[in-house]
Amino acid sequence: MFVDGHGSVVHPEAMQFTLWQVLVLAVVQGVTEFLPISSDGHLAVIKPLLFGGDTAPSSLDLTIALHLGTLGSILVFYWRRILRLLGEDRRVIGLLIVGTLPLIPLVLALKVLLGDDFEKALENPLLAGCMLPASGLALLWSLRQPPGTIEYRELPWWKSLLIGIAQATAILPGLSRSGTTIASGIGLGMSRSSAASFSFLLAIPALAGAGAYKGLSLLKDGEPLSAPASYLVLGAVVSFVVGLAALRCLDALLQRGQLHWFGWYCIALGAAVVVWQLAT
Repeated sequence: MFVDGHGSVVHPEAMQFTLWQVLVLAVVQGVTEFLPISSDGHLAVIKPLLFGGDTAPSSLDLTIALHLGTLGSILVFYWRRILRLLGEDRRVIGLLIVGTLPLIPLVLALKVLLGDDFEKALENPLLAGCMLPASGLALLWSLRQPPGTIEYRELPWWKSLLIGIAQATAILPGLSRSGTTIASGIGLGMSRSSAASFSFLLAIPALAGAGAYKGLSLLKDGEPLSAPASYLVLGAVVSFVVGLAALRCLDALLQRGQLHWFGWYCIALGAAVVVWQLAT
């Protein structure tokens, strides 16, 4: 048995995500991973509402499953461009490596500074509420920049590194990974479509690395599953399907230049979350 923060006794078998909770989180992950509105920020806000406060189970295994689903949607949506990385676009592999490198020292530094509170900080709703407006402002700023002409295949190494630094900061909940990388790419002179393509190619090693890291942590801690295995598989499938739809939606919105709506959404949501957290 487990005693939550309200003094109520919670039985271990009750400390699992139900099917509907898994499905809600899978849909949220699939939609928000690619649209520039921060998947981690939305999950940090929604999880307390789905599974109250101190009684929420550890969701590391569920996080891995949902990220694997969205990783699969990138691989399917961009499969032609990924195949070209093995041939005519081999140079892009080096750019992706350079862009991924800033994640490593930042994660290690945060682990040292925060210790056991590292995972909790990344799921903090108040922090997510504070960072969401930053995502929105970055996106609105990028859309005011003159159209660029640089294609991701022609990207200089140092610009790839700067985009990678922007991606690394998005480890904080509320900072959108796709939003910060697309905005920084546009700000560095890339065309909008090329900035989006590079952003999602850069997501492949980032998501794979995050999955591997969390998988090792899960094996090390030996915690019980946060949901039945069949629910985790279903969650991965749902996040994969929804992620594909979100990628198609983002591609269409990029072509029409309508990303500003996401910027205003992030600002409004962040303000609402901050008010909610300070009032509770």
